[in-house]
Amino acid sequence: MSNILLNVNGIEVIYNHVILVLKGVSLQVPEGGVVALLGGNGAGKTTTLRAVSNLLAGERGEVTKGSIELRGERIEKLSTAEMVDRGVIQVMEGRHCFAHLTIEENLLTGAYTRKDGKAAVAATLEKVYAYFPRLKQRRTSQAAYTSGGEQQMCAIGRALMANPKMVLLDEPSMGLAPQIVEEVFEIVKDLNTKERTTFLLAEQNTNMALRYADYGYILENGRIVMDGEAKALRENEDVKEFYLGMGGGDRKSFRDVKSYKRRKRWLS
Repeated sequence: MSNILLNVNGIEVIYNHVILVLKGVSLQVPEGGVVALLGGNGAGKTTTLRAVSNLLAGERGEVTKGSIELRGERIEKLSTAEMVDRGVIQVMEGRHCFAHLTIEENLLTGAYTRKDGKAAVAATLEKVYAYFPRLKQRRTSQAAYTSGGEQQMCAIGRALMANPKMVLLDEPSMGLAPQIVEEVFEIVKDLNTKERTTFLLAEQNTNMALRYADYGYILENGRIVMDGEAKALRENEDVKEFYLGMGGGDRKSFRDVKSYKRRKRWLS
C-alpha cells in the first residue's frame, strides 16, 4: 500500500451528548487511492465523512474517542477552512448547488480560497470543463434549471476548483439514473488516474462502488463489519448475498442471520 494519507483510528461519534453513532471505526485511505464506505441507510457512512471533514458540530455531533490523522497530523480540532487549506474537500449528499447562480458561477465559488491568481483558477476551470463537457454546455444555465446529474457534476466540479488532494464524496449516485451514475463514477476514476486525486466515497450502491474503488469498508450500525480489496469483496459470498443482491430473497442484515456468529468471524 502506498503512503497513508488519512488514518481514522477507533473513533466514536456521539450526537447530542447521548446517541452513539459510530463505535470504534478505523479505516485508512492511501495517497492516490479510491476507498469506498459501504452499507445501508443509517449505517454511519455520512457521519464518518463528517467526522473526517469536521462538519459534525453543525449536527451537534462530536468525536469522543479515537483519532483522525491526515499525513500524520491530528485534525479533529481543525476548522473546515483549515481542512480546505490541507486539501480536503467534502461534496455533500444531495447535490448542493446554489440554485440561482449559473453553473459557471457555482464552479467559481469553489475557488474562493485559492491564492494562486486568476490565471491558475481559469486553467482549473478549463480542466473541470474537460472532465465534465456537459457542464461546459450548460455553463450559463442557472443551476436550478439543470438536471440532477448535472447538479451532481457541478457539486464535484466545484470541489475540484479548490485543487483538492482528497475529495470526500457522499452518496454520489443517490437519485440518479443508472447511466448518469456510471458517467459520474467514470469521471471519478479518470480524476483519480490522471490527477491523482484521492477519493473517500460513501455509497449505498455497493455494486457500482466496488467496480470503481480499490478498497472497501462495510459499515453496519456504526461498526465496520468487513473490509478488503474491492475485487475480493465483490467475489465474497456474504457480500454477494447481503449487499449485491445475489442471494435471493430479501436483503437482510449480517446480524439477522442465525448462523452469523459462526460465519462472520470478523465480528466480535
